[in-house]
Amino acid sequence: MTDTGRTGATARLSSIDALRGLMMAIMLIDHLRETWFLHWQVGDPVDVRAVAPALFFTRFVSTICAPVFVALTGLSAWLYGQRHGTAQASVFLLKRGAFLMLLEISFVSFAWSAKFPPATLWLQVIWAIGLCMVVLAALIHLPRAVLIALGIAIVAGHNLLDGVRPASGDAFHIPWAMLHQRDAFDVAGVTIKTSYPVLAWIGVIVLGHAIGPWFAEPATVRRRRLMTAGAAMLVAFVVLRMLDVYGDRPWAVVEDAPLRSVMAFLSLTKYPPSLLFLLLTLGVGAILLAQFERIGRGRVFGWLTVLGGAPMFFYLLHLYVLKATYLIAIAIWGPNKGEVFGIDHLGWLYAWYAVLIVPLYIPTRWFAALKQRRRDIGWLKYL
Repeated sequence: MTDTGRTGATARLSSIDALRGLMMAIMLIDHLRETWFLHWQVGDPVDVRAVAPALFFTRFVSTICAPVFVALTGLSAWLYGQRHGTAQASVFLLKRGAFLMLLEISFVSFAWSAKFPPATLWLQVIWAIGLCMVVLAALIHLPRAVLIALGIAIVAGHNLLDGVRPASGDAFHIPWAMLHQRDAFDVAGVTIKTSYPVLAWIGVIVLGHAIGPWFAEPATVRRRRLMTAGAAMLVAFVVLRMLDVYGDRPWAVVEDAPLRSVMAFLSLTKYPPSLLFLLLTLGVGAILLAQFERIGRGRVFGWLTVLGGAPMFFYLLHLYVLKATYLIAIAIWGPNKGEVFGIDHLGWLYAWYAVLIVPLYIPTRWFAALKQRRRDIGWLKYL
């Protein structure tokens, strides 16, 4: 395959869509876990002495999804700006970001709780992506060097702020909970919980946008840059984790339990994402993107590209399907794990995955084709 073929817009977007599709496919596993294993909650970071290794690694694999998806959002914003100009890209980011934030507190929230309005409103990943897009709408007007410096400063330095924890009732408590401190507060009788404080995620989306010019270079150069960046982040992760001086909570070897020691090494903080968490997940993400750039074809690649071509449709669809199946199970068998319905064996989770992935793929393929066919329908691009 020649460089000329691989530097075309179609090839670039296919690799991005394929990686995004892989993240959606992995995400389904974690949301199945959250549906059927409500009685087996995992903390953040995970308590490796208490959790079963199979459950730990099922959760661990899925942690790559949010950081890669946020970074790809920034990269896609750069590509959009190349086609339509910075001013139009800024307007689109502002509108779509606001749309995603509204979607989180309405359709997404209802899919999780089946209550509207909910007693507790969780501001999760869609909210965070939307707010990051709104911020990026302003930041993309800055010089690229400034964006790179800002992104690195946020990602590398935000853990210095971990000790700042305004108490409830403090004037700065709510803004800080939105930015950096996973917390809860009440607004008009509704408890709001900030699952995804956005400061670190802003750094991720900015860096995703900043690597955009790599995608105007020849394919071999682009792949080499992605591989080098990914490898550098993974090396930095290992060194910092071994030194255990900064970037996440300390870890310790678990005596006479090598596997749990590995789990402790890999147990990282996602809410908000620590420096070490981002080095590991984004490092793997960069290497995967380079490999998708190299592959660029094949049946599985095509399937993933379809999922990545309509990610919001797939996201909403799978949430409602999972909630519907859970409510049906509750109606038939009732709560069997305290106040919830749950299953005992992790194997059933993967069986559910095998059953659901094709029925979820088929309507997603239809919607992705509709988006391509009906570019005259403006609102489709928001999904």
